[in-house]
Amino acid sequence: MKTVTVVQARMTSSRLPQKVMLPILHKPLLARMLERVKAAKQSGILVVATSTDPNDDEITDFCKVEGYNFFRGHLTDLLDRHYQLAVEYKADAIVKIPSDCPLIDPEIIDKVISKFIDSDHFDYVSNLHPATYPDGNDVEIMSFAALECAWKEAKKDYEREHTTPFIWENPELFSIGNVEWETGLDYSTSHRWTIDYAEDYEFIRRVYEELYSNKHNFGLNDILNLLKQKPEIAEINSAHYGKYWYQNHLEELNHINEYKNKFKTNEEI
Repeated sequence: MKTVTVVQARMTSSRLPQKVMLPILHKPLLARMLERVKAAKQSGILVVATSTDPNDDEITDFCKVEGYNFFRGHLTDLLDRHYQLAVEYKADAIVKIPSDCPLIDPEIIDKVISKFIDSDHFDYVSNLHPATYPDGNDVEIMSFAALECAWKEAKKDYEREHTTPFIWENPELFSIGNVEWETGLDYSTSHRWTIDYAEDYEFIRRVYEELYSNKHNFGLNDILNLLKQKPEIAEINSAHYGKYWYQNHLEELNHINEYKNKFKTNEEI
């Protein structure tokens, strides 16, 4: 099976523009994240997928200098960008990881990919439906056939922008699997390790400064231990806990009941 891991990235993020190029220990945030994705044993061919927008030239220039594969496609139709990339690379399985996960744990990437490969019957596996890991460990893997079906059938704007909703919103069409945190804990709305806001950047920068020098590929438990020792770091971006793109489509999405319940609970607190 030819597995291609796609990290989609762009410079024109609306909430925190140019976030992928913000410095983390003298390197772009994207570089730090790619180090972690490369450390996953099952990630296969790694490709940075950006757009044809000239604003994203900086991303392709970075890839050329650092020796990373890259692909350019549609700016907002991420489903088309992933599909065209999969065709070009003749992928059997496509792993989708957003570039706003610079603290992603390589072992979690391997767990999701392994479940897909070992099962031999899933069309799609993620750790998001329902999510249990701290936000920012997002991994999705799908067969080329599932991706192609979504590419042909998905019509709604959010289905095109976020690549996979057509798949996980239609479980009658696809065999869907999920990887939950083996601890039984759910930190998906209480720990935020993704980046959309300036406070997220400050949190991520502090984690790298605390952990990277002793262990480059520090993992989930290393971060949790750090936050127990220095809870002031966890507070940096706590105002944004539980914020997902789902919030803008709660009435339209039918298969995120776990998130809706957690969102409702947080709103009531």
